[in-house]
Amino acid sequence: MKTSFPQILILLAFIAVVSICGRDEMDEMDEIEFIYNGTTQFSEADMAILSQTLNLSTNPFNYARPNLPRNFTEEEMLDMDNTPATNPVTDIGATLGRVLFYDKHLSANNTISCASCHQQAHGFSDPDRFSTGFEGGKTKRNSMTLINTRYFARGNMGWGEKSATLEEFVLTPIEDHVEMGMSMGELENKLRQTDYYPVLFRNAFGDETITADRISKALAQFVRAIISFDSKFDQGVAQAGFPELGEGMPLLPNLTAQERIGQDIFFNGRSGATCQYCHGTPNLVIDTARNNGLDLVYADKGKGEISGIATQVATFKAPSLRNIAQTAPYMHDGRFATLEEVVDHYSDNVQSHRNLHFRLSTIDDGPLGSPPMKLNLTQSEKNALVAFLKTFTDPGIATEEKYSDPFI
Repeated sequence: MKTSFPQILILLAFIAVVSICGRDEMDEMDEIEFIYNGTTQFSEADMAILSQTLNLSTNPFNYARPNLPRNFTEEEMLDMDNTPATNPVTDIGATLGRVLFYDKHLSANNTISCASCHQQAHGFSDPDRFSTGFEGGKTKRNSMTLINTRYFARGNMGWGEKSATLEEFVLTPIEDHVEMGMSMGELENKLRQTDYYPVLFRNAFGDETITADRISKALAQFVRAIISFDSKFDQGVAQAGFPELGEGMPLLPNLTAQERIGQDIFFNGRSGATCQYCHGTPNLVIDTARNNGLDLVYADKGKGEISGIATQVATFKAPSLRNIAQTAPYMHDGRFATLEEVVDHYSDNVQSHRNLHFRLSTIDDGPLGSPPMKLNLTQSEKNALVAFLKTFTDPGIATEEKYSDPFI
């Protein structure tokens, strides 16, 4: 497929923006649509091929320009966006990513897809403590939710932050000997044998070439497009005029009396809670791996297993709390089956690990491993905190077709 003159102008304009303006300014220039010399919709001939296998429309869903609330478009969230200049989300690219995400061809024996371990109905996580791989083996860790992965500022992905970027991370399970068991060369050849992937790659990237790089980019685009922003909590924040999250934050007008007590604990430090320090951004997440006192001795060394740094032993990435009520079980090893168990841990059972983060200790701004705090929340307060955590659920995530299985 030849590149048209308008497409060349778009590409040159994008390169100029990146070179002259830098990343921050580029994020604000929404008028530039970078489409990899691909297309914005499928042709009639394309649909004749795609419709044999896939339930897709001529005009793809809107992935590139979601109608985000104001607090998602302010500087704090823009700074957290890990979308690289070389892989902006496009509607066609994310559509290809969606197909790849649900396609069992990505596993060695055609039994497992990305969606097998990241299920839409369960907040793009796995309801089982450990996921089942293509030959029946079990994963080492619980499947982390993919919701709002776009807003992990530092980009390091996975519980142990092994992958430097989302583009790298999405290929990891494909090549893992337990999860999907494929080499990228084998996968490229396998996808070339289908009738629908050459069409999808041509529309997304301008020609039918199927490469590991393009597979990773398309998958990353789809994952970045899974954004939760319309929960009861978000609606309350909007009704309150988008106040700054954290201590002194007004109680949200749409919450029940019980949920407001939970908000007071979570954001305002009632009973000494420090939830907001690790989950106080609009994405309800912090961007550094931390130890949260699950054990005194860990079989899983977390980030320290990769880095070899003593202070990073037993530290793990904190997932976003968005849609947390759908993503059980909890923690890197899925040890907690319910939110009630999670709250019990932070209230009463934080352990004095040598790398315990100071926000969970009795010494503010103290060294790692300071004595753990004991909030000793009453049962009523625990119930209120759980009720508030449930307001983080955006119900559309579990039901929207744009995130669902496209295969007939």
